[in-house]
Amino acid sequence: MQNRLKENSWVNFGLVLLAVLTRIIPHPPNFVPIGGLALYSGVHFSGKKAYLIPILAMFISDLFLGVHSTMPFVYASFILTIFIGKQIRKRYHFAKLFLAAVSSSVLFFMITNFGVWLTTGFYPHSFSGLVNCYQMAIPFFRNTLAGDLFYSLSFFYGVDLISLLLKLLFGRIVNLRG
Repeated sequence: MQNRLKENSWVNFGLVLLAVLTRIIPHPPNFVPIGGLALYSGVHFSGKKAYLIPILAMFISDLFLGVHSTMPFVYASFILTIFIGKQIRKRYHFAKLFLAAVSSSVLFFMITNFGVWLTTGFYPHSFSGLVNCYQMAIPFFRNTLAGDLFYSLSFFYGVDLISLLLKLLFGRIVNLRG
């Protein structure tokens, strides 16, 4: 599915900028676009660009937000999300996209909270401490899931929606895909 939109460096810059801004402005905890962007990048970009766009957005926003011990776990979860996107790239549709976004949210929850348990002193390093860590993170999982679904659908279907709205406003189809 090659088109000018995917190769347009301004669009790539815009995706990174949107992801950075939405991470650093006030928002509900874990309701951020990086999961959706990672999934979108895995489907729509090839090679290094698929990894570069979401990781660059994370890195730039982390410069503002700060460094923490669970960063390797966070970055690893997004790399796996990009990989999930690559797996559905040839034949994705709404149901696959929905399942991929939910799977990405679950992976993020499992990996990052394991990282919290392993690298911080918040929980005892025992099985019950790990279970407690996951239990305490459930409210954040709701936001992660909501954010991943919202932003995944926004990235995947946003261009088509904007084109439709422009058609309604101006009475003709405006091709944003090049």
